[in-house]
Amino acid sequence: MNRIKSLFQQKNKEVLNIYFTAGHPTKDSIQDIVLQLDSSGADIIELGMPYSDPLADGPTIQDSSQKALANGVTLNYIFEQVSLIREHSQIPIIMMGYYNQMLQFGEKKFLKAAQEAGVDGLIIPDMPMYTYEENYKDLFEKHNITISFLVTPETSKERIVQADRLSSAFLYIVSQSSITGTASKATEAQKSYFNMLQELELKSPSLIGFGIKDYESFHHACQYANGAIIGSAFIKTLESSELPIKETVDQFVKQIIIPA
Repeated sequence: MNRIKSLFQQKNKEVLNIYFTAGHPTKDSIQDIVLQLDSSGADIIELGMPYSDPLADGPTIQDSSQKALANGVTLNYIFEQVSLIREHSQIPIIMMGYYNQMLQFGEKKFLKAAQEAGVDGLIIPDMPMYTYEENYKDLFEKHNITISFLVTPETSKERIVQADRLSSAFLYIVSQSSITGTASKATEAQKSYFNMLQELELKSPSLIGFGIKDYESFHHACQYANGAIIGSAFIKTLESSELPIKETVDQFVKQIIIPA
């Protein structure tokens, strides 16, 4: 069974998904970060595929993407690193990137490489749902690769239901209408949005992303979903910490899952 699907069968609350850009802060840090995240208590790893024009991402992730590209990170290198990680860890791994990256690599070649490396799922924010359903759904299923679609406060109920139907891993709930890394505390509008999603009785597990950064915001999000995704806050910590990577990662995860 796909590792993400297996995870949600075993754990349906307080699922912690940590995002970082593959190859940042250094090209050779991917394995150390992933293995320490696994050891420290993260449930899902989301590896960002460095891209020159990441439209949905804020300055922190954009900057980390540019640095990873400058470090010489390629998709083939990421696949190689995931293969090496699989010798030590079975934590679910998602790759997050953009449709053009998959097209340039070659869709069939990309999915085959992802499966062989041990990737469990993809998040491709700019791939239209109809394109996935018409052209790629069978191919994803053939390679045992899941997909997660995003919904925002502006997404219509009809499209939310469609995203829920097509998401084979989890529904990615964007907490606000902005780029990543810009949220503050939850607003009443966000709470109404989360409540509306719950009332729809969607079938997929759901994770809330954008603006999750600490114990308080993580556990607040978990009141409305199966868990949450943390990205920008983790990347900032990786970049600013003077501690070794393993200590940095361990301290970050512990301050998310353990109350102060």
